[in-house]
Amino acid sequence: MTKHGKKYNEAVGLVDRTQLYPPLEAIELAKKVAYSKFDETVELHLRMGVDPRDATQQVRGVALLPHGLGKKVRVLVFAQGEAARDAETAGADLVGGDDLIKKIEGGFLDFDTAIATPDMMGKVGRLGKILGRRGLMPNPKSGTVVAGENLPRAISEARQGRVEFKLDKTAIIHLPLGKVSFEADKLMGNLTAVIEAISRAKPAGAKGQYIKTASLTTTMGPGIKLNLKPTLSLTSG
Repeated sequence: MTKHGKKYNEAVGLVDRTQLYPPLEAIELAKKVAYSKFDETVELHLRMGVDPRDATQQVRGVALLPHGLGKKVRVLVFAQGEAARDAETAGADLVGGDDLIKKIEGGFLDFDTAIATPDMMGKVGRLGKILGRRGLMPNPKSGTVVAGENLPRAISEARQGRVEFKLDKTAIIHLPLGKVSFEADKLMGNLTAVIEAISRAKPAGAKGQYIKTASLTTTMGPGIKLNLKPTLSLTSG
């Protein structure tokens, strides 16, 4: 059984485990109970009412956080020719083809997201084992395999705070919403964007209740259960 420290236990004491908190109240509480010296990340955890073993019930997509994640996102782009020049102009941190592939095969992983043009995927494919297990492999479904003319927008979105979500083997989706230092209304804006994106990604094969439970936590803090009704009714419109 895990033994927690005094600060964690004090934080747990501020959370009513039997209560379902409205979104804003939960965010304010998450900020209050964060006790680490570093700027913790506020995370959203959703238990989904779908079967992760069923190909028709997979949930995957991208959410654009209007207030970002509170960190500099390092963007790598696999491209060549004019597309490579476009990527450099758009502000990608690393741009290349065979040279970058060899560098990654040699152990280089100092980037947060990878984007590729379709013509590069034949070569990038051999990095699947390296990038796949780290969630960095470019994929058309997540919007990270894009034609040259769409590169500037994809790079801009990645820098803004583009987060991918995917159902795991236990039917849970985990997502960062920003930092504890963010103002509550900015975390609310990011939460709203995530809820909208996941709602749009509902698969045709989903049956019954799509999202079963939702909770917030911080990197080191206790979980805070969200009231589903007001959470799922969040909209930026």
